Amino acid sequence: MDEPLMALASGPVYQCRGFRRRISSYVEKIGAIFAKAQITNGGPIILFQPENEYSQATTDVTFPDRTYFETVENQYRMAGIVVPFISNDASPLGYLAPGTGNGSVDIYGHDAYPLGFNCANPYTWPDGALPTTFHKLHLRQSPSTPYSLVEFQGGSFDPWGGSSFAKCTTLLNEQFERVFYKNDYSFGVTIFNIYMTYGGTNWGNLGHPGGYTSYDYGAVIAEDRTVSREKYSEAKLQANFLRVSPAYLTATPGNVSNGKFVSTTEIATTQLRGNETNFYVVRHAAYNSLNTTTYTLSVPTSAGNVTIPQLGSVLTLNGRDSKIHVTDYNIGAFSLLYCSAEIFTWKQFYDKTVLILYGGANENHEFAFSGHENFTVLEGTGVRSRVQHDAIIINWTVDEARRVIRLGSNLDVYLLGKLASACEIDLTDDGIDRRECYNYWVLDLPAQSPHDNYTASNPSSIIARAGYLLRTVSIVGTSLSVSGDLNETTVIEIIGGAPENCSALLFDGEELAISTNAYGVLTGKIVYNAPQVSLPDLTDLEWKQIDSLPEIGSEYDDSAWPDADIKTTRNPRGLRTPTSLYGCDYGFNAGNLLFRGHFNAMGEESEFHVRTQGGAGYGASVFLDRALLGSWAGDGTGFEYNQTLTLPALRRGQPAVLTILLDNMGLDENGRVGTDQMKNPRGILNYTLVGREQSAINWKVTGNLGGEDYRDRTRGPLNEGGLYAERQGYHLPDPPSTNWKSAEPTKGISTAGVTFYTTTFNLSLPSGYDIPLSFVFTNSSSNTTGVSNFRSQIYVNGYQFGKYVNNIGPQTAFPVPEGILNYHGINYLALSLWALDAKGARIENLQLASTAVIQSGYGRIGLSPVPGYVKRVGAY
Repeated sequence: MDEPLMALASGPVYQCRGFRRRISSYVEKIGAIFAKAQITNGGPIILFQPENEYSQATTDVTFPDRTYFETVENQYRMAGIVVPFISNDASPLGYLAPGTGNGSVDIYGHDAYPLGFNCANPYTWPDGALPTTFHKLHLRQSPSTPYSLVEFQGGSFDPWGGSSFAKCTTLLNEQFERVFYKNDYSFGVTIFNIYMTYGGTNWGNLGHPGGYTSYDYGAVIAEDRTVSREKYSEAKLQANFLRVSPAYLTATPGNVSNGKFVSTTEIATTQLRGNETNFYVVRHAAYNSLNTTTYTLSVPTSAGNVTIPQLGSVLTLNGRDSKIHVTDYNIGAFSLLYCSAEIFTWKQFYDKTVLILYGGANENHEFAFSGHENFTVLEGTGVRSRVQHDAIIINWTVDEARRVIRLGSNLDVYLLGKLASACEIDLTDDGIDRRECYNYWVLDLPAQSPHDNYTASNPSSIIARAGYLLRTVSIVGTSLSVSGDLNETTVIEIIGGAPENCSALLFDGEELAISTNAYGVLTGKIVYNAPQVSLPDLTDLEWKQIDSLPEIGSEYDDSAWPDADIKTTRNPRGLRTPTSLYGCDYGFNAGNLLFRGHFNAMGEESEFHVRTQGGAGYGASVFLDRALLGSWAGDGTGFEYNQTLTLPALRRGQPAVLTILLDNMGLDENGRVGTDQMKNPRGILNYTLVGREQSAINWKVTGNLGGEDYRDRTRGPLNEGGLYAERQGYHLPDPPSTNWKSAEPTKGISTAGVTFYTTTFNLSLPSGYDIPLSFVFTNSSSNTTGVSNFRSQIYVNGYQFGKYVNNIGPQTAFPVPEGILNYHGINYLALSLWALDAKGARIENLQLASTAVIQSGYGRIGLSPVPGYVKRVGAY
């Protein structure tokens, strides 16, 4: 439940029997689904969050309402939820923490979005934004439970007219992860959830007015599902380190201190002290510093106090970077006395133990192992060493070369090559710096049922080096099979975990020619075969066109429309009109709304004043018969607007019709108990026909055909709105367009109104490849012609997958995944063009473009159900 249920009404809504009955039915059904997937049944669900961000309220309501919260919890317990309840406070306020009374959760957690949601200045980290008190607050609020960050910033939303998700990706990039996530680890967080890891798409009318179709969010995985953002790889490094560091879970965080443990006050250090292992999180004292700072680290170890590095030189911390140094860290049977380089992973295999370390470009690093005096360099040069007090010390400088050393007979340590600093990123043509450590993967072998890989505490794994993405691994006899994706030809190395006497290595089902080197690494070559990819030029297709605003025509009959005759409303805003003109009062909750107001002129009408509300970014056009009186084109922030419109001369007794088309951008969010933003209506708030009473106008209203009894039961209630073409079902595959006029959206229309275009195209894309596709608009604004005010919606095989607003933006590219698009056959494309200006509008250009060509082992994608056009009974 994404917003507090208490926000549904001002007052104890849970006391309403009707509400309880409806929500109980929902919880009973959804709870049963969750219950089957709990860890107790071998599934992945380990915790359950019954509410979200129940953290603020107006002063006139009981808050926190423990009876309400307990009611919600009891409903889920009755539905079969047995795992612990966890909360998610919008900030660390301590509400409903364990032991605070009725309704308390089992584990307390909270949100944090320290860099906020404005991406306009993506290189600016403001002073004071880094959290510093989370551990102290945890000890005060919930010391008996794991410290939990249930939502920590992984990106940012972007509003209509916003900066773009490209800037959000830059602001919340891999530097942000290094500094802010490791800062969270310094507080001892053990339940850590990133919002978002993948954002995706607000297809249909799924979104709310605070965002547009894309919900890319600047997340680690892009909306088109590519994993080429550097922040994806950085998150992978950190996750793998935490997974193999059980001592972190029981370590006690200390206080951050500038200059403690290090040789300069420019660096802040937090010690997490364990029973044996200690962790040291270092960052710049001025967290947003761009400076490169050198330092030494002086720490206690089981062999006494040491200053690192011991073999000369210094350690380096680049700007907007953070590191985790360790002491007395167990690598299976081996004791890592200290290490300044960061640990990617380690694993004990049947024949050897492997440890993988990495560092930044040109950094000097050092580690020491107790109980060892001898080592062998298996690969690379430039390793410095010394035996001291029964420990071997290894020192090196990170450059392009990989080094592999063997301690004793069965501990292989990989010192990975160049990891450029944040200020030295050398991007390749595809925009990604494929640095050495990012090419390493840990894949778990399938675990035994009923646990599978959800709950296996120490699954068998392989460590591999490859390229773009590795997915799965399996072993059959002495054959090892790996699946993954490629964007270039690469070498695959199985560094550890191959079966003894491995006879074959397969990648995506193809057997590779393999060799084994002197230290047991299995090597093969994976060939990327660049396919021929041909995409249609959408401007060359045969397009058909139909008027999708016939409602402004004198011959249009709206007798089948619902009468807007409801004289009261449950909406807390109340009415300023004789009857409700709120779409929701008539069951129209998503997509475009239309209103038609009939009156007989008296000849004295001069102006029409109308106040509409559609949510941030909305637009509205007002017509008197066929004449455009005016439009509100929207500006990205205004959620309602008052228009004063001049009427042409009307003769006495002349029948006239006002037609208002309004873009409903979705319902507002409501995060504060006792307020009613989510009930902000969509429609006409007030109007005045100068010289006449309001009651002189008789209104009709429509939205999607059938309203809440929606017709398309496959694509769901949010897929379509009230445009004429939508009500008829012309956006569905194979509409009856044979006799429609041939016309291209690039030619457009010369007057205000809505035109609907349809076409078809075939795709024949190669199997075995993931080729993300997007429909890309060319913005039609220029310095000479100014802003062209128009809106367009894209329908792909009947699914609405994009709302483009030319005069607001920022989105111009609309990804549509395979499964909605048929990559191996015919596709039906439809497009609405709503011109809000009297001069009309045209789409400058629209193309289908690929963002990547990935050779993939994922397998064939099935089509989503795509029922086609059938004449709709009762459509008007």
